[in-house]
Amino acid sequence: MAHDLNDLDQALEAAHLPALCAAMVHLTGDTGWLRVEWTPEYTPLSRGETGIAEHEQANIRTEARAVIAAFLAGDRKLPPTPPAEVVRRMMSFVAGAEIPDNYADFLMDELALSGTSTKDPQFEQPKLKAAARKLRVLVIGAGMSGLLTGIRLTQAGVAFEIVEKNADVGGTWLENTYPGCRVDSSNHMYSYSFEPNHHWPQHFSTQPVLLDYFRGVADRYDLRKAIRFETTVTGMVWDEARALWRVTLKGRDGRSETVEANAVITAVGQLNRPRLPDIEGRETFEGPAFHSAEWRHDVDLAGKRVAVVGTGASAFQFVPEIAGQVASLKVFQRTPPWCFPVPHYHEDVPPGFNWLLEHVPYYDKWYRFWMFWMVTDGLLPAVTADPGWNGPSTAVGQANAEFREMIAEAVAMQAPDRPDLIAKIIPTYPVGGKRSLLDNGVWVATLKQPNVELITETITKITPCGLVTADGVAHEVDVIIYGTGFHASRFLWPMAIKGRGGADLHDTWGGDARAYLGMTTPGFPNLFMIYGPNTNIVVNGSIIFFSECSVRYIVGALKLMAEEGVRALEPRADVVEAFNTRVDAANALMAWGAPQVTSWYKNEHGRVSQNWPFALVDYWRATLAPNPDDFVLTRAPEPVA
Repeated sequence: MAHDLNDLDQALEAAHLPALCAAMVHLTGDTGWLRVEWTPEYTPLSRGETGIAEHEQANIRTEARAVIAAFLAGDRKLPPTPPAEVVRRMMSFVAGAEIPDNYADFLMDELALSGTSTKDPQFEQPKLKAAARKLRVLVIGAGMSGLLTGIRLTQAGVAFEIVEKNADVGGTWLENTYPGCRVDSSNHMYSYSFEPNHHWPQHFSTQPVLLDYFRGVADRYDLRKAIRFETTVTGMVWDEARALWRVTLKGRDGRSETVEANAVITAVGQLNRPRLPDIEGRETFEGPAFHSAEWRHDVDLAGKRVAVVGTGASAFQFVPEIAGQVASLKVFQRTPPWCFPVPHYHEDVPPGFNWLLEHVPYYDKWYRFWMFWMVTDGLLPAVTADPGWNGPSTAVGQANAEFREMIAEAVAMQAPDRPDLIAKIIPTYPVGGKRSLLDNGVWVATLKQPNVELITETITKITPCGLVTADGVAHEVDVIIYGTGFHASRFLWPMAIKGRGGADLHDTWGGDARAYLGMTTPGFPNLFMIYGPNTNIVVNGSIIFFSECSVRYIVGALKLMAEEGVRALEPRADVVEAFNTRVDAANALMAWGAPQVTSWYKNEHGRVSQNWPFALVDYWRATLAPNPDDFVLTRAPEPVA
């Protein structure tokens, strides 16, 4: 017991005190923990400073220590779960602001105090269970979304198989092994809501740790037995007469096989096909050259002259890792990223922090709730355009301009002695226009190193010896590393997908992918996408949240098919058109939709095909369950008497 109390003292020092107070309500049944003087007033862009007076913080820790020690020493029985109106008070207390009425049911569902939520499959009725067992579903991809789908289909009792092009699970966390690779959403939120990990070593963990998490989930749910590894989908054809998909697979031995499925769920992500720049002479370079997503661990960079093309999310992480190894590092930048100050980006979780998550009931739920609320929609107004804005093109509205000033000041403070560098790394486009990155000062510190040079001149060609820029300078290097992103807007490419009447999906889209709620497309029945068009998020939430909502909706569609005897389900064209009209209008009013902004969020037609422009609550509500009226339903013929 003494060991527990020693751990407790460490934990209380690291505790998020508003979440701790909420947990104490569960342990004591006493709402006196929700005191006015203990109510937080958070500092924007901080690591969660609560604004609670120091002496009150000490009081919270002292009182909580006594309660937790008594709980651990006793029978560990808890009072009844607080009633809904008390939970509402607790939510507002932890959030440090009154929770709007239209968010209450959404956040209550995310909080999931009972251990269940709307995301759990509801297939209890015997007749429904029997009908569900007759379905056969093929899932493409065994990354974060594919594993999630497998778990939910298992819970629903629906037969499925997952095909995965790699030799293991993990998706992006298996493929991206470049130095410094890590998540840029806090780990305590970048995890399945039903599978918390109380042992994250850092706030933003590295690729090996994340891969271990997803491997562990696959093992706990015994998913590997349902996965065909080293298998790719080369094409699929809708069989109209039999109302099923005929899917051609290519196995590890190179042989092709056709399998059949009532429904296909794609879980292949948006950022999984590396894109190399279209630069004259790229193939002529005589040294090692590779994309960061296909890192060459056999190439020793020590003492080499290295060029990095691109300053996006991957380069932002690997450049500081390799700068100390190489003889010289030339970083070629087209446009700089916006960098949000996150001082603890590389920090370990404090001693005792995870102990509190593991041993104090409900603390983990309230801590995750706080993190979820802080990134729910709070930054959306700062990246939303003011209609009729006539200010500078560096912003899209007054709030965006003020946000820009705050971030730019934080960046400039890192190099007051290098105005030449600051001029290169503060963007001229609005904050939110492109993917923003998390900054703890390491990026700027790296660019200031004597062996590192940031080059903003355009690359005009690549030669056998290096790169040539528009100013005529030849940059001789030994190695070129491309941090140039992915073919994000080529959804489901390069799979050949033929729907009703032999229509080709990619021809139908014509480079401008559209889907209803990012999941379904007219003319392609029983084909569901996770992380499809317009489901990427920029400044709010976690992509795991979106995937959980999408999978809930897709499993709901399978339930509808089983309940109603539906053979084929596809969205009505007018519903899809109306949805995309709303999405396009809303995206036009966001920083990433501004005409002066170019990014991977926009496709070849200039349309924002990646991003969700609304609040998270809107996607949660829209995906609670499919509305049969939104779909064309083809039912099985009635049996002849």
